[in-house]
Amino acid sequence: MLVYDMTKRQSFDHVARWLEELRSHADKNIVVILIGNKSDLSTLRAVPTEDAKEFAQRENLFFMETSALESTNVETAFMTVLTEIYRIISKKSLVANDEDTESSGNSNLLKGTKIAIPPENSGGNKSTCCMSN
Repeated sequence: MLVYDMTKRQSFDHVARWLEELRSHADKNIVVILIGNKSDLSTLRAVPTEDAKEFAQRENLFFMETSALESTNVETAFMTVLTEIYRIISKKSLVANDEDTESSGNSNLLKGTKIAIPPENSGGNKSTCCMSN
């Protein structure tokens, strides 16, 4: 996740360098999502959504605006990244299994994998990790 502060243009201006560093030091299949944080401070916005969307599209990144303070789109951002990672890993697994099947003559069918996501806390107690008292 590349996170910039949408109320500070300088923060967004550094994203290209951060992305270059990620791509030069990480696996070629790295999943990157560009996050514009502090959407709750729309009156202080210094980075237009269109600028960020254009950059994300040009660099083939997912894009989302969030508010950590209000917990807006935070979970969605994580789920987007995790879903894409799972898709890539599943695709690699299918290719590897196809190669194994072809080389060994084994005709076993691929089985699905179930992912259990724990239910959200229904007691109404929200985490206060990102809030000040």
